[in-house]
Amino acid sequence: MREIVHIQAGQCGNQIGAKFWEVISDEHGIDPTGSYQGDSELQLERINVYYNEASGSKFVPRAILVDLEPGTMDSVRSGPFGQLFRPDNFVFGELTINRDQTVHPEPTPHV
Repeated sequence: MREIVHIQAGQCGNQIGAKFWEVISDEHGIDPTGSYQGDSELQLERINVYYNEASGSKFVPRAILVDLEPGTMDSVRSGPFGQLFRPDNFVFGELTINRDQTVHPEPTPHV
């Protein structure tokens, strides 16, 4: 069996990725909570390519969502399929750059 880990990076990648999960979930009969609501066994045939089956017959996307700004992640979480993801699917942080130190580093005093 083939398994795919879907990686979404940055604002654009996460916005496109959120739409991707809406479409793929619809194709497989998965509702926004991760439950199968489909009407054909064909929908479940290769569902393990993109999803892990968790307890309670819930399907969780095999995905990593990455961004430096938490705002994008918040919009994905509050979107129509935001409950589909596990909290540890989200990786975010803040990048701080002190331009003066990188352009003109202070000399270290020698004793």
